[in-house]
Amino acid sequence: MTKHRLFLYCIVLFFVPVILTSCHSRKAAMRGQPGEVVQPNADIASKYAEIMGVSKSNIENGRLYAFIEEWMGTPYKFGGLDKDGVDCSGLAFLLEQQVYGITIPRMTSKQINVIKRKYEEELKEGDLVFFDFDGKQFSHVGVYLQNGYVVHASSRRGVIIVKLRDPSLYKYFSRAGSIDEVSVSTN
Repeated sequence: MTKHRLFLYCIVLFFVPVILTSCHSRKAAMRGQPGEVVQPNADIASKYAEIMGVSKSNIENGRLYAFIEEWMGTPYKFGGLDKDGVDCSGLAFLLEQQVYGITIPRMTSKQINVIKRKYEEELKEGDLVFFDFDGKQFSHVGVYLQNGYVVHASSRRGVIIVKLRDPSLYKYFSRAGSIDEVSVSTN
């Protein structure tokens, strides 16, 4: 083999895998362990800061926003718990477990029993927010983010972030609160 051919061969062996792997879209990796707050990916921080109208520096929990990025747009599926479809309580269950390391009940009717009730203006990231749809008390749940925004699994639009005070949602707002870890362990 000539030196020229050997050189070309080496270039192909090195650059082709690099080019091929760079073509794949990358989902946000959840770094750290559940309950640990890690620095967010810069692109994700920018994206969610813009969505929620906050400064990029306000996007602090990298695990939370990587989780949301991974699930965003997943279709709604009653009883679902995977990327083929997830329901509201399933999303809250997975988020609390994977982001905060807290295992809450799977069903909305049980999730309401593990919160310490709060007023709307007291809500913090990770708090649960409940709604009464179709005349049923506590039939829907979302997770509070910040600046009045909630992530939830919408039956029409899948996993989305919306303003809690959005008129089409807020009229069903029922109760909210932080997870009481003592209640979780006894439930």
